[in-house]
Amino acid sequence: MAHPSTYQPASGFTKWLDARLPLPRVVHDQFMVFPTPRNLNYLWTFGGILTFMLVVQIATGVVLAMHYVPTHDGAFDSVEKIMRDVNWGWLLRYSHAVGASMFFLAVYIHTLRGLYYGSYKAPREVLWILGVLILLLMIATAFMGYSLVWGQMSFWAVTVITNLFSSLDALIPGLGTTLVEWIWGGFAVGGPTLNRLYSLHYLFPFIIAGVVILHIWALHVPGNNNPIGIEVKTERDVIPFHPYYTIKDGFALVLFLLLFGVLLFYAPNFLGHPDNYIPANPLQTPPHIVPEWYFLPFYAILRAVPNKLLGVIGLVSSIGILFFIPWLDTSRIRSTRYRPIYKWFFWLFVVTCVALGYLGSQAPEGWYLFFGRLCTIYYFAFFLVVMPVVGLIERPKKLPGSITQAVLGPEPPKPAEPPPMREPEREGVA
Repeated sequence: MAHPSTYQPASGFTKWLDARLPLPRVVHDQFMVFPTPRNLNYLWTFGGILTFMLVVQIATGVVLAMHYVPTHDGAFDSVEKIMRDVNWGWLLRYSHAVGASMFFLAVYIHTLRGLYYGSYKAPREVLWILGVLILLLMIATAFMGYSLVWGQMSFWAVTVITNLFSSLDALIPGLGTTLVEWIWGGFAVGGPTLNRLYSLHYLFPFIIAGVVILHIWALHVPGNNNPIGIEVKTERDVIPFHPYYTIKDGFALVLFLLLFGVLLFYAPNFLGHPDNYIPANPLQTPPHIVPEWYFLPFYAILRAVPNKLLGVIGLVSSIGILFFIPWLDTSRIRSTRYRPIYKWFFWLFVVTCVALGYLGSQAPEGWYLFFGRLCTIYYFAFFLVVMPVVGLIERPKKLPGSITQAVLGPEPPKPAEPPPMREPEREGVA
């Protein structure tokens, strides 16, 4: 949201710096006095939480990379050495591993909040697209990081997922096989594969940080959306970001860190798989290969389709379709709070995503496979059918007149002013 600058340099040095590199002015205008809707709830705090978690992942990852050995023979042992011999290595390793799970928990809540309150609608389409791009980069980064443990589950997860590219042979003969061999660096997953994934895993977080900067920039042009989904109309609709939202975001971050700390110190392996404490063995396949929990919904979609190529297309489309949501939703109302029909479909979609996560952790057979296909159908129907059709036929509730009215209620009518007193007329002189 564009607004005139109110920054006043307080010393000679800040005046000198402001004339050459106005960084303090940018921080002041965009993060201190930035006008923010006064009705944002705690779901809006996850943007700040995600920024904090990205810093945690980069900081712990850089230190871990100093001790990691990206070779077929040394990868697993180097992870154990970090845990046992490096000072505070156990804390660094668990902070990075549990931090990845907390990162995805926060980003899924952040994404569902954007879907519920229509934060993808004009003029915020680019903001939404950059957010989906961050999610895609996070998925790629986490997958490559999961492989670095070089345990049984991560080794076979890499083998299965990278081998999916071979399905392109059905389109162009030989293309998929050539691509898989290029990714592997040979004819099987091994040391060259690990070295490539390690290099990219180190690089991608810095790319994510760059896209996050663009994401924040795209947010500050139109300003924040809000729970009622109407634009700012007067100065009464907004408050400065600091101190109101810095305190609110800080409180939410402390609560989030409490959950992070409980998992980190009391159950660091709760969300992992025990087979990853077994060194990778190319000659022994685990009975049931599963990825990390934050990949399970997409994994369930992949397995719900019997054809390999169509399954890969479904997997890619399950994320790619998010880019087109601003144009698939035909409703004129942003917030689901005022959409009585769409609200039911939305919460059914949330239940479907959770169900896909559970089904992805089970063997693809029997009723698990049946419900996996059923949930996959509704997942795509929500975007391709529900969003376009319900937006056309739904009759939304009446919106408040302004953000201030939604928070404080309608203003009481002003009392009528009494009519002005008339001076008595003078009697004429005869």
